[in-house]
Amino acid sequence: QVQFVESGGGLVQPGGALRLSCAASGFTFSDLVMTWYRQVPGKERELVATITSDGDSTMYADSVKGRFTISRENAKNTVYLQMNGLKSEDSALYYCNAVRLWRGVPPWPIPESYLYDSWGQGTQVTVSS
Repeated sequence: QVQFVESGGGLVQPGGALRLSCAASGFTFSDLVMTWYRQVPGKERELVATITSDGDSTMYADSVKGRFTISRENAKNTVYLQMNGLKSEDSALYYCNAVRLWRGVPPWPIPESYLYDSWGQGTQVTVSS
């Protein structure tokens, strides 16, 4: 079955950096757009970044542009999120998912029906001094 395992979160001071990883399985990773989302308690899940199957095209939420970088390693079925210049408002539970119902550059935002129903446990990022 489809599985996402996120890791790399932690506690970091404002201005610091973290690199998140997501190992995916249960589908042909190299065929699909990959995404990172984040969620804080009481709020809807927010799309943070997307990357096409070949890694050539990326998109970011305005709130993270210029600070976050999404990348992927198809040979390892893994997608990454490099987060620099972290702010307190970046504190959230971060998840990845794949766009199963789209090929090429995806729409923004991505309808959740385009994603897999299963989500990983996420990785917690806390930015605090």
